[in-house]
Amino acid sequence: MSNISVFKSAGLPAVSTLAQSLRVLAADSPSATGSAILKMDRTGHWIFGADQTEVEADSKWAINPFSFVHGFIAWGTGEVLGEKLVSLESALPDMGPPPAGAAKGWESQVGMSLKCISGEDQGMEARFTSTSAGGKRAVQTLAIELSDQVTKDESKPVPVVNLSKAFYQHKQYGKIWTPVFEIVEFISMDGEAQVEEEAPKRRRTRA
Repeated sequence: MSNISVFKSAGLPAVSTLAQSLRVLAADSPSATGSAILKMDRTGHWIFGADQTEVEADSKWAINPFSFVHGFIAWGTGEVLGEKLVSLESALPDMGPPPAGAAKGWESQVGMSLKCISGEDQGMEARFTSTSAGGKRAVQTLAIELSDQVTKDESKPVPVVNLSKAFYQHKQYGKIWTPVFEIVEFISMDGEAQVEEEAPKRRRTRA
């Protein structure tokens, strides 16, 4: 076991204010910020970065409890035409008309930032956002569990999760994979976590 600084708390609001804000997610649509882009591909694999590197199996990720945001995004053909995300303390932004070429107009978006705390990607920060029903449900479920936790014990507001998955059968498209954030424990903002001291291994990337 090693002491690691999970998230810097300077300048953040009191943990006690989290519960009410997080419950907004049960009815609203949030998003997040970070360095690498983390997502689940259509085959149910968690990947990150431009090279679409697969997330290491059984790696643990700490969710920044102050990073939940909500807002909107407009997609063109394979590119973002516009995006606006704000913290849960702020009302959803008024976006006005969508940009020209936005296939679906403004789409509501949810997400948060997280940090890998075990394995070969330890220390990497990432951003997860989603406009899909399954992705938003995963973030909303996580937010409600976190809200319950800080109501009971605000000294440990950081969920540590495994990146898991589920699926449902779509009549037209077949098996649809959805993300799951499986909480394994809650820790403090500068909590203790298990870290691996192995030499880095290279993983294959997905095409």
